Amino acid sequence: MSTQGANSGLRMRGQVVGGTREVIPSPPRPLPLATTEQSRGPTGTTRRPTRTVARHAAGPGRGDRRLYAIDGLRLLAALVVAAHHYAGTWRVNQPDNAIWGRPVSDIMPTWFRFSAYGWIGVEIFFVISGFVICMSCWGRTPRQFFTSRVIRLYPAYWFAIVFTSACLVAMPGVWKQHRSREVLLNFTMLQSGSRVSNVDGVYWTLWSELRFYLLFMAVVVTGLTYRKVVVFCCLWGAAAMITPAAGFRPATLIINPQGAWYFIAGLALYLMYRFGQDLLLWGILGLAWLMGQLELGHRIDTVERVSSWRASMLIFTVFLLAMVAISLGCTDRVRWKWLATAGALTYPFYLMHYLVGTTVINRLRDTVDPRLLVVSVIAGFLVLSWLVHKFVEAPLARLLKRGLDTSFARLRNASSMS
Repeated sequence: MSTQGANSGLRMRGQVVGGTREVIPSPPRPLPLATTEQSRGPTGTTRRPTRTVARHAAGPGRGDRRLYAIDGLRLLAALVVAAHHYAGTWRVNQPDNAIWGRPVSDIMPTWFRFSAYGWIGVEIFFVISGFVICMSCWGRTPRQFFTSRVIRLYPAYWFAIVFTSACLVAMPGVWKQHRSREVLLNFTMLQSGSRVSNVDGVYWTLWSELRFYLLFMAVVVTGLTYRKVVVFCCLWGAAAMITPAAGFRPATLIINPQGAWYFIAGLALYLMYRFGQDLLLWGILGLAWLMGQLELGHRIDTVERVSSWRASMLIFTVFLLAMVAISLGCTDRVRWKWLATAGALTYPFYLMHYLVGTTVINRLRDTVDPRLLVVSVIAGFLVLSWLVHKFVEAPLARLLKRGLDTSFARLRNASSMS
């Protein structure tokens, strides 16, 4: 993380010179909005910046910190999603379902009542994604943004496809096996655009993430500022409301109105964290909350069918308040290092837990207590996720980054020579 001189206002960056690391000053970032010039009164005289503007000017220093509380929320969201898939969905509560063989509400009614709301963890993922993506690509070039997304998404995803496909072949009878051509197309992560089914149903969230990255890249290309991200939130929100009413399917596909407001909420929360709160950001967050509750209700009516809207809204509201607390710095003192590891496990855990986990439950449901079985399967996937992160995801990410950096350097050299 860069440091700032108390008096000079210059950021320092390291450069390797002759085998040693020399610290040289970098010019400060331009201040956002009105902080780049003095605010003028009605008579043309200058006046001191407002308190909100002053907070905007002071914000960039805290934007680079690691937020361990976010890592904890990520893991919590992944765990409740897994509990929902194992013991809280409409599917597992049907007679003669393939996972438990009878309604899970008859087997463990208390677990079912609580797990029925675990699906909200997906919406929590989207809000956190909006926050983290804005934070991680602030000050980065489009090339760096692209590289960071590739090395973050694909290594664990590729392993999950191979792992899930192999397990379904080894343990048939619960889930349908996919054709080879469909499995191969899944490696692109673009199968939803080609109307090809996912190897694992949980991959549908990645399609929403990819569309968010595509839209946000337009802002990254021009350089992220407070003003540009706010305008992006407003334009995306307006498009998310207009395109479904207009019935223009290509635009609706790109705009993603079902997930847009969760990502927008995350973007607004990050701006609060980096620059401080103001009425405009509270307005964006409030509108995202209002539009989000409509999407929650729609999902309950059409997909989940096992949870109430009031309780779902309460859970989602409590989560947003927790994110507000993080954005306002209330959790800055949380420095538990294990949370960083927990956050790293979230992505491979989410990708691998569903089809294979429910298949394992099907095989062991008559031999192990159902509560112990669910806890054991979740614990097993946490261990497996740590192994995947350490021995597959991290090494492969380093290889991909090296290769992409070399390729982009070659592309720049070729452009300069032509």
